[in-house]
Amino acid sequence: MQMNRPNILLIMNDDMGYSDIGCYGGEIQTPNLDRLAARGVRLTQFYNTARCCPTRASILTGLHPHQVGIGWMTAQLDEDGYRGSLSDTCVTIGEALKLAGYATYMSGKWHVSHDQGPDGPKYSWPRQRGFERYFGILGGAANYWQPSTLTRDNDAVDLKSLPEDFFLTDAISDEAAGYIREHAATRGDTPFFLYTAYSAPHWPLHAHEEDIRRYQGRFSAGWDRLREERLQRMRAMGILDTSWPMTERDPSQPPWDEAPHQAWQQRRMEVYAAQVDRMDRGIGRIVAALEETDRIDNTLILFLADNGACAEEFAAEVRPLPATYPAGTPKTRDGRTVLRGNDPTVMPGSEDTYQSYGVPWANLSNTPFREYKHWVHEGGIATPLIAHWPAVIDDHGALRHQPGQLTDIMATCLDVAGADYPTRFNGNDILPLEGTSLAPIFHDQPNHKEALIWEHEGNKAVRRGQWKLVCKYPGEWELYDIVANRTETEDLAERHPEVVEELGAVFDAWAERCGVKPWEHVSEALRVQREKSGNVSARE
Repeated sequence: MQMNRPNILLIMNDDMGYSDIGCYGGEIQTPNLDRLAARGVRLTQFYNTARCCPTRASILTGLHPHQVGIGWMTAQLDEDGYRGSLSDTCVTIGEALKLAGYATYMSGKWHVSHDQGPDGPKYSWPRQRGFERYFGILGGAANYWQPSTLTRDNDAVDLKSLPEDFFLTDAISDEAAGYIREHAATRGDTPFFLYTAYSAPHWPLHAHEEDIRRYQGRFSAGWDRLREERLQRMRAMGILDTSWPMTERDPSQPPWDEAPHQAWQQRRMEVYAAQVDRMDRGIGRIVAALEETDRIDNTLILFLADNGACAEEFAAEVRPLPATYPAGTPKTRDGRTVLRGNDPTVMPGSEDTYQSYGVPWANLSNTPFREYKHWVHEGGIATPLIAHWPAVIDDHGALRHQPGQLTDIMATCLDVAGADYPTRFNGNDILPLEGTSLAPIFHDQPNHKEALIWEHEGNKAVRRGQWKLVCKYPGEWELYDIVANRTETEDLAERHPEVVEELGAVFDAWAERCGVKPWEHVSEALRVQREKSGNVSARE
């Protein structure tokens, strides 16, 4: 192992679009992320896997989600590849780096275990998968002021013990900063790996009024004009090729000038922006802890999002949040009923509301791309990736256009740490690592990645060389020249059937190797599971 091994801080947020943060062209004030980008590099063509659980499985293991049991979500579907918890034929970054002598910590959203109850099996919980310390939520979403459950290490947190000013985003930030300070005080020169996984800005739209006021009126120009303004900023930054056209407004949405309930629509985006803003300030506190403990120079910081923007629209009918709903709590701390629903007469943001920001603003968040979370067109899978490492990265503020994918995060962490990827762990054979280190890209060199491949809910894609083959289930294959037309506005499938056939075969071979099953088959298994349990939502 090399001397002076770096600390590694991996930060991922939830349901944020490609161009929301300031250093990727957005309107949201993210000075701390912008500062990391200005002193590091930004990758413009990095990809996640279009959905929260599969992304978390892939980033943690360096494998594709189907290979490690999270081929869909965390529902147990009695199918290899779809059992809803991390398998025993993979290792996490925490496990691999712990073998190499690293201290390992995690703060935030886990969401790769079917079993989440405090009295149930814990074999797929953070402490059992390589993390010495853990704080956060094991499921997919939460009321930010009072989650229905919180976990510290292996134990449920007494929710009655939470301070009056508890807010989940702040707690994730402050726990992460606390780990850094505690590590500096007790572990000397031992390097650490810290995985910080925010739930923000995933619904529900919860934010402090003072944060929301920072964005009052900022989105009054509406989604059409704001998309165009973002496009121009992104082109000026060099993030987008000037030849790539803007995609059309989502066809389900009216022009802003014709949109009803404009005050409510603006408020939705204002609250969403406030969620990202709050997260950015928390990241600033984590970075400050690195600076205070004299660890900033030799810490590799990576920041990305788990999928594209989320276009999920709740029903307009406002109804009480049921007591069994896993992602919230039916009462506020002062006894008010939490009301779930995108009712335009109810302004989002407060603790007793439970709303999402929906299709039109997700369309803005993903500027200039098509589609959203769930799908594998660029809007579903393109993510910012900021890499900051002062001791090594000296091309400050540079852009890197080489493509990469989530499996590369594990490979990168092992590479910079001088750590080995185990072939056996806890008596089990471990699947070979799928990723390729991003370290050469930091220095603007190729990392020789041959192809990037995706599947989620029947949506599938292959990117190799200049081509991207993509299908929105249950449609046909589409083909794009991703170099000339990354915004996927001109389908070339009929002009190049030989490329469709060739890349289709690449996908089929990958799907066979990785245990991907046809979505019709998985959907039937999901239906059977729902009938057995009466409710699968607790695992989604």
